[in-house]
Amino acid sequence: GPARSPLAPVSLRCRDAAPGTGNGAWSWETPWTPPSLPRNIPSSDFSWIPQGRPDLGDPPCRPFASYGSALHIALPQAPRAGQLLTLLIDYEAGEGPGVCWLSPEQTAGKQKPYMYTQGQAVLNRSFFPCFDTPSVKFTYSATVKVPEGFTAVMSATTWEKQKDNTFVFKMSQPIPSYLIALVVGDIVSADVGPRSRVWAEPCLIEAAKKEYDGVIEEFLVVGEKLFGPYVWGRYDILFMPPSFPFGGMENPCLTFVTPCLLAGDRSLVDVIIHEISHSWFGNLVTNATWGEFWLNEGFTMYAQRRISTEVYGLPYTCLEAATGRALLRQHMDATGEEHPLNKLRVVIEPGVNPDDTYNETPYEKGYCFVSYLAHLVGNQSKFDAFLQAYVNRFKFQSITADDTLGFFLEYFPELKEKGVDSIPGFEFDRWLNTPGWPPYLPDLSPGQQLMRPADELAELWAADGLNMEAIEAVDITGWRTYQLVYFLDQVLQKSPLPEGNVKRLSKMYPKISKAQNAELRLRWCQIVLKNNLEAEYSKVKDFLHSQGKQKYTLPLYRAMWGGSEATRALAMETFSATAPQLHVNVQNYVKKILGLVGAEA
Repeated sequence: GPARSPLAPVSLRCRDAAPGTGNGAWSWETPWTPPSLPRNIPSSDFSWIPQGRPDLGDPPCRPFASYGSALHIALPQAPRAGQLLTLLIDYEAGEGPGVCWLSPEQTAGKQKPYMYTQGQAVLNRSFFPCFDTPSVKFTYSATVKVPEGFTAVMSATTWEKQKDNTFVFKMSQPIPSYLIALVVGDIVSADVGPRSRVWAEPCLIEAAKKEYDGVIEEFLVVGEKLFGPYVWGRYDILFMPPSFPFGGMENPCLTFVTPCLLAGDRSLVDVIIHEISHSWFGNLVTNATWGEFWLNEGFTMYAQRRISTEVYGLPYTCLEAATGRALLRQHMDATGEEHPLNKLRVVIEPGVNPDDTYNETPYEKGYCFVSYLAHLVGNQSKFDAFLQAYVNRFKFQSITADDTLGFFLEYFPELKEKGVDSIPGFEFDRWLNTPGWPPYLPDLSPGQQLMRPADELAELWAADGLNMEAIEAVDITGWRTYQLVYFLDQVLQKSPLPEGNVKRLSKMYPKISKAQNAELRLRWCQIVLKNNLEAEYSKVKDFLHSQGKQKYTLPLYRAMWGGSEATRALAMETFSATAPQLHVNVQNYVKKILGLVGAEA
């Protein structure tokens, strides 16, 4: 059930250590709960076993990964109920998947090593001992000593630098374990707003400042207007090394993002809206279990698109949502609609790593369900008011879908009276527990004014005899990122195109074929591979050498491996050269695609 009361503070002290390891002393203060009460928190690898209670035995949970094991603490004597316990643990963090040690070659600057942690979903147990479940929230403090020439930053509300290159952090708001994050590297910062700065390696800081100056505050102000106060104080962005496998990670106060967002023309700044939206949905109101991940991501997708509508207008937002729907369609076509992961309430069996259940469903099907709730209300301003009330009701808590839907019906008693939770075909239970395509799809027709010209242009390029007069009459210079992405998605669907067409398309639109925008580079590389345009295979290799983001890397390896002998050879050659700079999870996923011996499950 929901975590109604956060645990008392965690304290973490890190010291200098050899490269590849970190020493820590960790202490936890929490009131003792008598052993007659349930002692295991779901998904946790941490429990107390009082001495003299052999009947409690080992937790009935199998490990699902090669890292970490349950820590059982034998107490010297039975404590009183409610007594405050302080637990001090000396430990060393080394090669666990939650702690990433990068060589200088894996950084943008290529001069100094770099270390970062990635907690979601259950990796922080390899960083420090914790109740590694989103159902438990706590405040924390940390003291981190690093070598000269390095800076430490954490997801904390306050931080200060002391003598001996020691940094002290404090998170005053309760958060789940997966949101604690640490970076140590050659990093510097620049202010880009009244409560925001960008962090990056020195070679990237000017580009980061130029790209995001003034942008973040605009998004934050709209978010606060829609969803209520931003409670985390600062909103800083850290541009990670190119090997960072994700688009972004919403660590509170300090979002980690891929350097792929530095397109040079602000064409991808709106991607940060998703991470900003997590400040309310995910970080403030959190799914109590990873099986209901849609409570984090479905609400965040809805919030992101509400902010985008206010800033960029409805047509552009609908176009972006259409690309999201296309991703959901691709996913469900690949897995089959009836796959058990294609429902919003996923049963994660003991022994299954929550990361292995990750897919598009909680994002885009979750967005459709939240949109359906808004549709039931029938009034946008009333639904916006509900979202504010929802955040206020459950802030700093971890909740279940039953809590969410129960509050919705409580907030709108007239809808409860009408029995909207059991409308045939749209039952809340069906949304949660039945796999398949969303029963309700929000109306994206306002995006047609941007989609139609893109559809028509793609048709022209797919024709046997190119009508260059008609093609040249279409001016794409004013098209924003998602209109270009939509156009390229249509071209990819129609590929392979007639002989020579892609070569001419490449020459005509250097804005696309020579783009630095990663979303455009991905699609262009996919088109190059699908059309066997060998003259531009070097662009695929260059893109995979330049970054290691999972969303871009895996589709290209799938496309190469599913193609010709030449593209298969390209895949092996590229992976051989880039494997050391990839995150371990991405390495293993690529090994599985390429059928390499020793690939981990």
